[in-house]
Amino acid sequence: MTEPPREDAPEDAPEGVADAPAPPPGQAPPADAAPAPSAPDEGPGLRASIEAILLVVDEPVSEVTLAQLLERPRQEIAATLRELSAEYTAQGRGFDLREAAGGWRFYTRDVCAPVVERFVTDGQQARLTQAALETLAVVAYRQPVSRARVSAIRGVNSDGVIRTLLLRGLIEEAGQDPETHAHLYRTTGYFLERLGLRGLDELPDLAPYLPEDLPDDTVEEK
Repeated sequence: MTEPPREDAPEDAPEGVADAPAPPPGQAPPADAAPAPSAPDEGPGLRASIEAILLVVDEPVSEVTLAQLLERPRQEIAATLRELSAEYTAQGRGFDLREAAGGWRFYTRDVCAPVVERFVTDGQQARLTQAALETLAVVAYRQPVSRARVSAIRGVNSDGVIRTLLLRGLIEEAGQDPETHAHLYRTTGYFLERLGLRGLDELPDLAPYLPEDLPDDTVEEK
């Protein structure tokens, strides 16, 4: 009678050590088994990060600034910006990503300008919102003032409100800041007309309406 052939042991198995048997199907592994490594949280991707930043900026942001914030090479940032811009154009989006004034920013697409103007001007006779009144007050008492300064005083992004006030003729551009090159804004003659004032020196005194603990440099009286 011939003996059945014997299986050879694995060449790399150490002597005297047997392989641990695998658990039967449906049975949990032993309690002392090492847990499987979890997938790392990579956070938002580059494209999503760029879009998020550009949605909240008051002025065009440069490729260098984005590269520093996101810790990526400038060439990669520039290529991604151009890809996004081309993608928005190909999809026919109502907004456009443009390079202007040494940086990048979202703008309303030119073909949508009539719709946006109609949306804003249809409310000419309506009362200003609380956000618009706050922004207008900051511009009136701190003019000429930049968008960033208005947002800092209000504690919220005021970009959209400033565009509304511009379209309604209550404020206008007043040059650029010599240090930051940010656009500055001031009130218009129409603003004085609507308030029945002959000049800014007739603006009411703010002191009686301010909290006692308000910093002195928050609002400058005219």
